[in-house]
Amino acid sequence: MSLDYCTLISNIPNNTDLIAKLKKEKKLNYFLINLDNFSNINSAYGYEVGDDVLCQVANYLNMAKPQRAVLYRFSADKFVLIDERDLSKNEIISISESILSFFSQADILVENHLEFKVSLSIGISSSVGLLNITQAETAISELRETRRHHYYIYNPDSEYVKSKERKVYWILRIKEAVANENIVPYFQPIINNHTGKIEKYECLARIKNENEIIPPYMFMDAARTTGNLSYVTKSLISQSFKKFAGTEYEFSINITGEDLLLDYLEFYLLKNVQKYNIDPSKVVLEMLEDITTLDKGTTLTQLNSLREQGFQIAIDDFGAENSNMSRLLELKPDYLKIDGAFIKNIVTDDNSAIIVESIVFLCKKSKIKIIAEYIHNAEVQKKVKALGIDYSQGYYFGEPKPDLIELSVDV
Repeated sequence: MSLDYCTLISNIPNNTDLIAKLKKEKKLNYFLINLDNFSNINSAYGYEVGDDVLCQVANYLNMAKPQRAVLYRFSADKFVLIDERDLSKNEIISISESILSFFSQADILVENHLEFKVSLSIGISSSVGLLNITQAETAISELRETRRHHYYIYNPDSEYVKSKERKVYWILRIKEAVANENIVPYFQPIINNHTGKIEKYECLARIKNENEIIPPYMFMDAARTTGNLSYVTKSLISQSFKKFAGTEYEFSINITGEDLLLDYLEFYLLKNVQKYNIDPSKVVLEMLEDITTLDKGTTLTQLNSLREQGFQIAIDDFGAENSNMSRLLELKPDYLKIDGAFIKNIVTDDNSAIIVESIVFLCKKSKIKIIAEYIHNAEVQKKVKALGIDYSQGYYFGEPKPDLIELSVDV
């Protein structure tokens, strides 16, 4: 590496200089230039080679940038270009395309004769002050959802940005719900298809927000992001045990991969078993199907220990993309819930019917009881019963409610 390159990168204004510039609260054009997969170079060739590559990237950026723009070293594999001119969108695009084109045609050579092609992603913001940092980072993230070696101008109206805003909103709400004990259980009946009676319930988490009840699809992702999933599970466990104390019903609690990784379930479940005098065999731990992809030894050890304490195990959404028949047999669940996408179309879609029939055959041979979700009308229920499925659940029998219901139907 020539001395000129290394001298150049050491003389480029750094992150501190950039922040000082942005704090002047002036509107400017901010180009965040991120090297794609740069960590692979460090991992494969070492940090010395990586530093040599960065030196030459800095040199090339200095050559490719507009004359009046200022180049900053933002972090290990990120540079920032500041252009204070009043640029049109077309001019911003032209600058970005020029930089990308330059690197498409440039080879980076280091002293030991290694040759690299460097790919860049450029996130662009034209705003005031420090806001440019978050907007350009968001633009990079949105760009990398679909492609690399391209540019993207921050768009506050994009669905990506709106989804991020929704997540931030629910992160705040989930924290409030945990603090104020506003996570509440709702209960959906599960019908025994041989007797037509409610035999069990699924306990489902909701957030009570003043007079509004919030369903889980709106807040579970935020709970996962903030590390609050275990608080949701614990709240659901304690309130559900209290609800079913003294009843004859089985009830199922949804558990997540995070719950297993934190390794608190057995202690917390047994604590509530003792507190509410619940027979563990009445409790079904319902795992999302993707839990079967977790570390095999850790998962099986915990599940087997829970089984030894008397708890039952169910696999939810079986038949979805991660389904693994051999892993299913290894886990040996007491119940299997067939993915609702197949059940709701079982009458009208032959492929769905074939898949359900295959799952039923496997479960019957393995002595696993089967639950069909998404039963929304009599026709689907008739088909489910004809296939010999043991239990049914869905709005045809009852939607989730805050209280248990009495129901006996002709199945």
